[in-house]
Amino acid sequence: MQLSAITLDCADPLALADFYHRATGLPLHPRNHAEFAGVVQPAGGLLIGFQRVAGYRAPNWPAQDVPQQLHLDFDVDDLAETEARLLALGAVRPKHQPDAGRFLVLTDPAGHPFCLSPRTATTP
Repeated sequence: MQLSAITLDCADPLALADFYHRATGLPLHPRNHAEFAGVVQPAGGLLIGFQRVAGYRAPNWPAQDVPQQLHLDFDVDDLAETEARLLALGAVRPKHQPDAGRFLVLTDPAGHPFCLSPRTATTP
């Protein structure tokens, strides 16, 4: 087996795909539409998909009244620059930061938490 996609629930797949496209530079999937959209790594790599769900309720991280269900992790070269760029794109920095010295938690415009970690020489 080979993992080919990770799909997140949301209210607006096209908007969330656009956020991750601008955040990561990954190309938009060529068949995006209002019910399902995504970004994909080049050369047939992993798809990060976003599917419309009626009555979608955003996670309220770190509370679990609406569980986070999953989160994404990204290694970055410059933590401060990346945070500023993502905040300008619509990400939010929650007050609760469990290990601010090691990583930074942000949420995407649909409320999904994701982490930014400084890239190190040992990061694959």
